[in-house]
Amino acid sequence: MRQNFRGAFIGIFLCLVFANTGRTQSGTWDLGAPMPDARQELATGVLNGKVYVIGGYDADAHSTRTLQVYNPTTDTWTLARPLPVAVNHNAAAVVEGKLYSFGAGTGETFAYDPNDNAWFTRASSHYVHRGTAAVGVINGRVYVAGGEGTPSQRELEVYDPVANSWTVKAPMRVPRNHTAGGVINGKFYVVGGRTGPSTSALEVYNPQTNTWSTLAPMPSARSGFAAAVMNDELWVFGGEDPQSLTLHAEVEVYNPATNSWRREPNMPLPRHGIWASVIGNKIYIAGGGTTPALINPTNTNQMFTVT
Repeated sequence: MRQNFRGAFIGIFLCLVFANTGRTQSGTWDLGAPMPDARQELATGVLNGKVYVIGGYDADAHSTRTLQVYNPTTDTWTLARPLPVAVNHNAAAVVEGKLYSFGAGTGETFAYDPNDNAWFTRASSHYVHRGTAAVGVINGRVYVAGGEGTPSQRELEVYDPVANSWTVKAPMRVPRNHTAGGVINGKFYVVGGRTGPSTSALEVYNPQTNTWSTLAPMPSARSGFAAAVMNDELWVFGGEDPQSLTLHAEVEVYNPATNSWRREPNMPLPRHGIWASVIGNKIYIAGGGTTPALINPTNTNQMFTVT
């Protein structure tokens, strides 16, 4: 495993942490080549088998326009065209070969076309959805829920890339930012997050009925985590509790068939301000903060192979 990380302390710490990791009951944690720049409070998406890392705070807590691309086949990073504006706590989705970034200052939506290596401005959302909203894609439309910029932080909107338009849907039951979720069998699951103390609440949206339902809560209340869907289950990684100034390393998995959670082996390096992307049976989690608040971002490129 590669350990070429910025900063002697981070390098030594990771060396010690990863020394005893390996195969678990669910899979294997590994490290890829580190990002060229340390960042946190970012978003990611997958295009053509590559992970695109968008925006976020840099080591000086400045918002960035950076778009970096990780190629798992060659274990290398390249730079792509930067965003039109600097963002942090943004959200992302991929639809029909294009990468979308949501949650900019006044609700701007940007679309990236890898064929042209260019960004295009699209219709702004009705609500802002700053502060890391939950995002999911159903039938070619992007569902964006929560975030700090909305009046109640419960708002759900749906973006149609073909019509380039937004439609407001039924709000969530629980207000939240610094949240995440995913789509399983045509339904949109949103978990965790915060408006003050972190919550463990899990709810699901049914687009057929435009309704939300409450499900079994996550065992660990947290926010600023990463979430991914793998094998029709919702996987949740890391996060933070800003009130107690603690980081989470827990990996917890929700099974909708049984409405239950199970615990999986912890992340080797706990982080917050992260996003997860799936390629095949691997879940990629790049960057993130190694301490609460907006200090000490890392360029770690961590991946979990599900067996």
